[in-house]
Amino acid sequence: MMKAHPLEGLRTYDINLLPDERGFFAEAIRRDWKDFIPDEIQQANISFTYPGVVRAWHRHNRGQVDYFLVLRGASKVCAYDEKSGGLVEIIAGGAKPMLIRMPGYYFHGFRAIADEPSLIVYFTSRLYDYKDPDEERIPWNDPRIKPVEINGLKNDPRCGRPWDWFHPPHK
Repeated sequence: MMKAHPLEGLRTYDINLLPDERGFFAEAIRRDWKDFIPDEIQQANISFTYPGVVRAWHRHNRGQVDYFLVLRGASKVCAYDEKSGGLVEIIAGGAKPMLIRMPGYYFHGFRAIADEPSLIVYFTSRLYDYKDPDEERIPWNDPRIKPVEINGLKNDPRCGRPWDWFHPPHK
């Protein structure tokens, strides 16, 4: 099932697991998922991240789109729109995999939130250029990331404050 999020172009797609006595099979990405994947995939990468580590923030200014799939552990994946102040926070994990379409013009990143490392495979719509990378980076704790809206809500208590990757979950 595809779900749109409050930032334009940011979508998630639940991966259909087909279990049997051997384990399961799942399609991770298909060229004919045009409603979800309008981009041509050029590269696949793997990210292994220890628990509690934050990998953020960066964006792609030349049109790259990333597709994230958390295979093991769990991650808090965030996208921030500098123009609107909107932030989307998605919790993704290997127990219920989903594919996340991340338009590169948003600052984005993630934090491994499980007790085990996070293993993410991600697909990109552009090849990485070693000589001229399409990456604008800012620190993971940059105080300019100050959402006025989180997941479409303006009354989230984290709004109006610098983004805290370690804010405890709601109880």
